Amino acid sequence: MFVCESAHIARRGGFSLGEAQVFFKVRYRHQQRQKPPGSKVNEYKENQNIADTSLRPVQTTVLGVTAKVCLVPFSLSNYNTGQLKRPKSLLDKNSNSEVTCKKSKKAEIKKSCRRLLTPKMEATSSKEESTLQKSSLDVHAESNKWQYKSPSDTVVLSPDTESSQEGDSDEDTTPGLDDFSELSPYERKRLKNISENANFFASLQLSESAARFREMIKKRQPPESKRKKPKKKENETGCRRSMRLLKVDPSGVPLPAAPIQTVLEVDENPLIPPGPLEMTPENQDDDNALFKGFLQTWAEMSKTRSKNTEKELSSIKSYKVHLNGMVISEDTVCKVTRGSISSMAIHPSEMRTLVAAGAKSGQVGLWDLTHQPKEDGVYLFQPHSQPVSCLYFSPANPAHLLSLSYDGTLRCGDFSRAVFEEVYRDETRSFSSFDFLTEDASTLIVGHWDGSMSLVDRRTPGTSCEKLIKTSLSKIRTVHVHPVQRQYLITAGLRDIHVYDARCLNLSRNQPLISLTEHTKSIASAYFSPLTGNRVVTTCADCKLRIFDSSCISSKIPLLTTIRHNTITGRWLTRFQAVWDPKQEDCIVVGSMAQPRRVEVFHETGKWVHSFLGGECLASVCSINAMHPTRYILAGGNSSGRVHVFMN
Repeated sequence: MFVCESAHIARRGGFSLGEAQVFFKVRYRHQQRQKPPGSKVNEYKENQNIADTSLRPVQTTVLGVTAKVCLVPFSLSNYNTGQLKRPKSLLDKNSNSEVTCKKSKKAEIKKSCRRLLTPKMEATSSKEESTLQKSSLDVHAESNKWQYKSPSDTVVLSPDTESSQEGDSDEDTTPGLDDFSELSPYERKRLKNISENANFFASLQLSESAARFREMIKKRQPPESKRKKPKKKENETGCRRSMRLLKVDPSGVPLPAAPIQTVLEVDENPLIPPGPLEMTPENQDDDNALFKGFLQTWAEMSKTRSKNTEKELSSIKSYKVHLNGMVISEDTVCKVTRGSISSMAIHPSEMRTLVAAGAKSGQVGLWDLTHQPKEDGVYLFQPHSQPVSCLYFSPANPAHLLSLSYDGTLRCGDFSRAVFEEVYRDETRSFSSFDFLTEDASTLIVGHWDGSMSLVDRRTPGTSCEKLIKTSLSKIRTVHVHPVQRQYLITAGLRDIHVYDARCLNLSRNQPLISLTEHTKSIASAYFSPLTGNRVVTTCADCKLRIFDSSCISSKIPLLTTIRHNTITGRWLTRFQAVWDPKQEDCIVVGSMAQPRRVEVFHETGKWVHSFLGGECLASVCSINAMHPTRYILAGGNSSGRVHVFMN
């Protein structure tokens, strides 16, 4: 019985088993001292064998209450906490005074029990007590589930014992115990899981493992090994070395130091010296009889000037017939320049076929197609040091070829005198394009890459300009003059196209008469139609060719047609520039990126007219194209310096 009550007290009060037994002994002695005279209580001996105890009921009187106590044998080896069940009270009703008295007695007994515990017992039971305190919540949560397996395991306690138990349950009213009796089964199970998890993680000793790993991770700096360098032996022979590298003569005499040669940086594009240049072909001898005959031919052509007789436009049907008769052959394909072609021009002569090409290397090549073999009719000159962006034959003198370059020079090649004269020079600026303001080609308008323009008069001595004009554009790519109303000129900027009146140009920033802002990307060119100037064609990087109506230059020039055309040439190809056909000014000619390679012709309404296909003779992209003003001849140049000519 003492063992059963000790286990019960340990479970209810959170004590260790040894502490509960000490508490029970103290309470028993306290009852012995307070028993009334004449009452009999079963005596307890520490060394008494529980198995030999009599099972005969004993009459006891405690506080005037008589109860029967049955002692049942109990063995600790068969003890199982899951089989225990809290015994029911034998006394269903107690007076309030008795309960109060029992509570006070219970408190005094527990205090005295705490005082009687020796330090040795506390040290012995400290480990068990900590374990029971951790799992006290679980024990109280499941205390109602403990049951005995058989009626023979029932233990009937005395009224004093039950009253003490009731006093325990009434006295231990802490929130951690009494509140648990009111929790739902789910909450009890949850708290049980929490405590079990906490005990499990505590048993893993993660903090200690982490500390060990932390020590293992610490990188130990390896000790600096002071390696002793081997001492060189005095008599040891070294490796054999070349006497040339040692700069020593075979006899052992040191060679004299070689003189230091200063390397001069050579400019890739040196400027051509100012002044006139003698016309000397780089690919042929100047004493060659062919070249002298070539110059004589140009002198004869200078006497015959082309007549600007206005002709009526032929119908599209007849125009297509003529275009279909234009073919290309191996004899009409030749390499004229060493670099990429950036400008083209065809001489207006009706007797001979002469093609001029300007290259990015600053070269100007001339090709006379009447010479056979074809290589003998090619003459290459170097009048510039940077790309030649614009070429025109003079409308006043067909023997004059004017060329403009990025290097800031504008020269006139006079083939009758075999010289390149310098018309305009400004090394501080880079030129982009030019055109004739007058029909006699005496006055020129030059566009600059910085957005300014220069007015040049060839009749005045010197190589300077008459007027430097600032515009509202950041860049000027092309400049073109109206063929009829020559006071108007159109400029293609970075993304805008402006029309100016040459009579109103001042030195300060000038505002345009008309501004075309329909373009969304970089513009390559803008040209008036060659005969009447009633149309304007522009080439833009947004893969569109636009045609405007410039028949009435007022505050606005309306957009007539937009033609979808691939104008993305990439880095290594010259940009496309759509140009008018001087014979049929309602049709434009432009290069193409399509396969097989071709040159395409469109009508101003946007309709496709013709495609020049060359088969094996045309295997590259002709970015720059030019049409003969009176004959059905087309010349196209590619990015390798090769010229392709389609003709009847």
